[in-house]
Amino acid sequence: MTRRALLISGSAMLTLAALLGVLVVLLPRGATIGLDVFWNGLMSQVRQDWMLSAAYLLNWIGGGWVAIVLVPLLIVLLLVLLRRWRGAVFAAIAFVVSAGLTQLLKEIFARARPDDMLVTSDFGSFPSGHTSNAATIAVVLWLVFPRVWVAIIGAVWVMAMALSRTLLAVHWFTDTVGGALVGASAALLVGAFVLSWASLGWTPASSASRSSRDDDPPVP
Repeated sequence: MTRRALLISGSAMLTLAALLGVLVVLLPRGATIGLDVFWNGLMSQVRQDWMLSAAYLLNWIGGGWVAIVLVPLLIVLLLVLLRRWRGAVFAAIAFVVSAGLTQLLKEIFARARPDDMLVTSDFGSFPSGHTSNAATIAVVLWLVFPRVWVAIIGAVWVMAMALSRTLLAVHWFTDTVGGALVGASAALLVGAFVLSWASLGWTPASSASRSSRDDDPPVP
């Protein structure tokens, strides 16, 4: 994937997230409020104990200090151990940008959360911070390791996190869609600016250099 493609796709996703926020918050009664109410009601009907147990676990993994500090730190450390230190820098920047964009949009839209929340949460329902963080993780790992199985696992992770947020009634359905768009856009936009330097798997020379890491010392 070229820098141009990353820039265009990232910008498009961020724009869509902002437009979705306008639709659900700023327009009278919210243009998609019917979908949100329907989905919230559906989740309350299909909840099972095992679903809630998984959702509570994802709530802990995807939020608070675990999501903001521990998980990004583990991913950065993993990349360093794999001698992908430039990829580690890229990942760290992407996590910071994703968190910043998410909080900025929360402040701008200040959307109220559902009334029947099963867990406590912070200010602002749109976009979902848990889903945003999950999407950033998925796209970062996909850009560093561009493999089909990485993309599939990442997509499943994002969908599971999004579903868990609505199962717990802590977010509306459109909040999770917005979160996924914001998180993915952050990783794509950062990748657009550090693509060549970080030696991500999409660079033209990557196929020729897979056998050597981006920070291996030159052979005398």
